Amino acid sequence: MTRRDALIRVIDALHAEIAALKANDVVGLETATQEKLAGIEQIAALGTGPAGDEIRELADEANRLNETCRIYVNLMAANVRRRLQILTGDAGHGFRPTLVQAYA
Repeated sequence: MTRRDALIRVIDALHAEIAALKANDVVGLETATQEKLAGIEQIAALGTGPAGDEIRELADEANRLNETCRIYVNLMAANVRRRLQILTGDAGHGFRPTLVQAYA
């Protein structure tokens, strides 16, 4: 397998992760994540070396897709936090700093 093939595998897995996140498909998300990690391991096993334009473009695409996944996860986490605040009657209060005593 070449670095190009491994990067395409990662990109395909990232597309599957995004689709699973959108659908709230936990099993699909786990499968896609494992596939992505396997692709990343393959890239690492192939070592480093000069990257041509095509490899750089594929790596940039993988980075963009990974950033999209991160944004989806952060939005989902914010929604869960908001719902939990509503359930606990703490909606609208957000962060409450607590006093912590320092030990000398």
